[in-house]
Amino acid sequence: MKFTITTAAFTLLAGAAFAGPQYVDETGFAVSGYDVVAYFDLEQAEVGEAQPEGIPGSTEFTAEHNGATFAFATAENRDTFLADPEKYAPQYDGHCAYGVAVDAKVPGNPDLWRIVDGKLYLNLNDDVVERWEDNIPGNIMLAEGYWDDLEGDSASNDPVPNFSTSDAPVTN
Repeated sequence: MKFTITTAAFTLLAGAAFAGPQYVDETGFAVSGYDVVAYFDLEQAEVGEAQPEGIPGSTEFTAEHNGATFAFATAENRDTFLADPEKYAPQYDGHCAYGVAVDAKVPGNPDLWRIVDGKLYLNLNDDVVERWEDNIPGNIMLAEGYWDDLEGDSASNDPVPNFSTSDAPVTN
């Protein structure tokens, strides 16, 4: 039994050591300083319609995860995140979900999001969202197939195109 527990612990630690870097833009924050917990309280639009904009986080309420700083609108959201960061952190380390589905790491736009099966996915631009939404389950399956090879690669250094980061994070 001791061997099994030790082996399992080693496997978990080895997996954590190989986690890829979180996408961080010029704000210096993951998800461009938007509150990842708040997405789960927003009403999602139907597929094919624009989602509501994300909620800017605050520099007053932050947490570290996966080598990046996340900002939150409230202390409660920060604490919720800290209790289960894997539940709230965006998939593919904040990179575009469709980009990963085509074997690339490109930025994720915090205003182009969708929650699928309790997981937050970001995309790059409106054209990409259209492609992503044509077959969300198939694109997730493709992305999952590529992610093991992509995850350890460097995070994208590109800015999110056509996105203004001036709203987030809010400085109190």
